[in-house]
Amino acid sequence: MSDVLCQIADILEQRKGMAPDSSYVASLYAKGLDSILKKVGEEATETVIAAKDGNAEQIVYETADLWFHTLVMLAHQGLGPDDVLAELERRFGKSGLQEKAERTEKS
Repeated sequence: MSDVLCQIADILEQRKGMAPDSSYVASLYAKGLDSILKKVGEEATETVIAAKDGNAEQIVYETADLWFHTLVMLAHQGLGPDDVLAELERRFGKSGLQEKAERTEKS
């Protein structure tokens, strides 16, 4: 499954150098981080609404939009899905309470 995320990440990198009028992603990059974050926020809200409504098809659709725009945000920040997957792997096998306590200790 992460192959799809990596393929998308590769395409997002390619779009960074393109003219804003050549692709949706290139236009997001051109508008800057605030516009990208606004889209992530909008998609997160739409995902929450879809989940609240309980329509499985809409939940999947909106979650795909959220993931996509999150990948755009990560790419804009010089990060990718592998960075997030590595963090999830690091947390794997720990209880959520333990992981949160470790984060609090580092702060």
